Amino acid sequence: MGSNENGTAGAGKLYICATPIGNLGDMTPRAVEALRSADLIAAEDTRNSIRLLNHFDIHTPMTSYHEFNRFEKADELVQKMLAGMNVAIITDAGTPCISDPGEVLVQKCCEAGIQVTSLPGPSAVITALTLSGFSVRRFVFEGFLPPKAKKKDRAAALERLKDETGTIVLYEAPHHLKETLKDLAGTLGSSRRIALCREMTKIHEEVIRTTVGEAAALEPRGEYVLVIEGRDPEELKEAAAARFDEMSLAEHVAMYEARGMDRKEAMKAAAKDRGLSRRDVYNALLGD
Repeated sequence: MGSNENGTAGAGKLYICATPIGNLGDMTPRAVEALRSADLIAAEDTRNSIRLLNHFDIHTPMTSYHEFNRFEKADELVQKMLAGMNVAIITDAGTPCISDPGEVLVQKCCEAGIQVTSLPGPSAVITALTLSGFSVRRFVFEGFLPPKAKKKDRAAALERLKDETGTIVLYEAPHHLKETLKDLAGTLGSSRRIALCREMTKIHEEVIRTTVGEAAALEPRGEYVLVIEGRDPEELKEAAAARFDEMSLAEHVAMYEARGMDRKEAMKAAAKDRGLSRRDVYNALLGD
């Protein structure tokens, strides 16, 4: 499995192995070799993963590693690696650690000085982004929004995305899709463009390009990756200017001071918002 030059002496190594999100042909030869050569495979659901391993004639022992045992099991796996075992981690589909408990294991390995390597491969986030037709120069991955039961957290997450100018990527289950689209329409606006991606890499791959408002009328089928166009920077600039026009210059500067800026920084920030020079702001406040 290679050397461990950068890790704790005598320790094993953690291999993050991406697995297909639908099409088995997307499994890389390197991932197959890593899974065959590892001493142990940590799998999100061993019942699902056994089919993958059987297909590629992989007979490495598996252990269950999932959302509900991620902390105690991570400690156990770290001890095995410190004792010299090489461990590979896989999720049900795609790249571990992306909206996945694998991140806990990686963090604990880093803390213990265990070498970690990631084997690139399938990722639902990247696949959906490239299918969306939106700009991918900048994007924000939010994963799953907080559930309805956590109203404040959900509202805060949506509000955070409202003025995001980069492309937004979300995951959603079919039974929550309609309520999520409704919440997105209420916060981002029903006219915001969206691409709903499902069955990616499979025979019935589907990408629905529409608006958030129109998408709410769809009948959900399967797991979705939602790719939402970011807010137009010019529109955001105009909205900010309108908001600042509603407050006095003194209130504008005070707003930034309340956020922790000193007087000079606050005046500079307010001047930038209003397209003024800092001297203009200084003179205006002095006049007040």
